[in-house]
Amino acid sequence: MPDKKIGLTLGKFAPFHRGHQHVVETALQEVGHLIVVIYDSPEVTRVPLSVRARWIRELYPTVEVLEAWDGPSDSGDTPEIKRLQENYILGLLGGRKVAHFYSSEFYGEHMSEALGAVNRQVDPLRELFPVSGTKVRESLYDNKHLVDSVVYRDLITNAVFLGAPSTGKTTLAARMAEELSSVWMPEYGREYWEEHQIERRLTLEQLLEIAEGHLEREERLLLGARDVLFTDTNAMTTYMFSLYYHGIAHPKLVELASRCASRYDLVFLCEDDIPYDDTPDRSGEVNRQTFQKRIVADLIERKIPFISIRGSLEERVEQVKAVLERYEKYSNPYEWMGGARG
Repeated sequence: MPDKKIGLTLGKFAPFHRGHQHVVETALQEVGHLIVVIYDSPEVTRVPLSVRARWIRELYPTVEVLEAWDGPSDSGDTPEIKRLQENYILGLLGGRKVAHFYSSEFYGEHMSEALGAVNRQVDPLRELFPVSGTKVRESLYDNKHLVDSVVYRDLITNAVFLGAPSTGKTTLAARMAEELSSVWMPEYGREYWEEHQIERRLTLEQLLEIAEGHLEREERLLLGARDVLFTDTNAMTTYMFSLYYHGIAHPKLVELASRCASRYDLVFLCEDDIPYDDTPDRSGEVNRQTFQKRIVADLIERKIPFISIRGSLEERVEQVKAVLERYEKYSNPYEWMGGARG
């Protein structure tokens, strides 16, 4: 059993990878309580400190995570920088005594000395886990085995295609996945409708099942995507169908639709400027126009930024590519959207 001694480790965790996990797990085996200090570090990563802290809390619920929003950004081996870092950590601890300082870095020696703690070096030569944050940032997909799925899914861009029936969402999502060697999320509602519809209708509960099933599959596919997951519709679409057919929606479906506002990194609206393709699960070109208007109104009401995609398939592919070339996950949309308008 671990004793009641306190251990401490710190870092940017940009991102939190298997090497970091090894340090944390080693410490948890040796001390009774572990403190992890995580720095803001906007000069290194756009992933917000709050997101990186959540990874650690989710993976290790017993760990005390201290978010160093005002931590010094200077790093190096000079006496001045060492004292700056030491004084900050001592102030953050507020007098609490640390028995062991865990790291695999050069700063372990001077930080341990300042803390009066054992300098516990863990895999300093990176023999067990030959990984660095830089390596993962430079090629996430090729190094996905070096990060937990909790981390990986938060680093993938989730791009959703919305629009009325027969606006080219499925074709475009599949084509973009092919173009970028990634994966795409087919519309689960179409599959479900074909199996469960009675006289071309589904119940409120069945529409909720569609939204829940779609979300479950989407989560799994995020873990297999290369940089971007291309998603064909979401719970907002299912919500709109519920209103269209029933005038109301299941409360849980309403909640899932609301959560879409912060779930997707990019929202593309496929316009209805292409020929209507009539299939048994669709209800006519006039209804397509009406449904498209309702989707646009819903996006605007929810204050969700969206990018309209028009033209032929090739033109649409180029439009999406142009957005992705400018886009960086966790950036301010107004920095890269430029003249894009919904």
